[in-house]
Amino acid sequence: MVLLENDSFLTELTRLFQKCRSSGSVVITLKKYDGRTKPVPRKGHSESFEPADNKCLLRASDGKKKISTVVSTKEVIKFQMAYSNLLRAHIDGLKKKDKKSKSKKTKATQ
Repeated sequence: MVLLENDSFLTELTRLFQKCRSSGSVVITLKKYDGRTKPVPRKGHSESFEPADNKCLLRASDGKKKISTVVSTKEVIKFQMAYSNLLRAHIDGLKKKDKKSKSKKTKATQ
């Protein structure tokens, strides 16, 4: 997984969307990030770790290529605006769900 800066992450995410437009999908995950790189031990040392700054970790993958970035609280508004514009531009590739007709439902109940 490649950890990128915020602007380069958005650029690479745009490339992922364009590559997967005709076939494929892009999976995006978002979670709170406290800055730890090692897991917390279950027993023994119970050290209290308080992060100085709340952060978010964003990951994107198309199944082959994985990219990620860390967004700090100071950059959230700027990043969120650019991210929402990017999603709006590429959300038209969604498939429409077919609605079931009433005739199929009535035949199944009889």
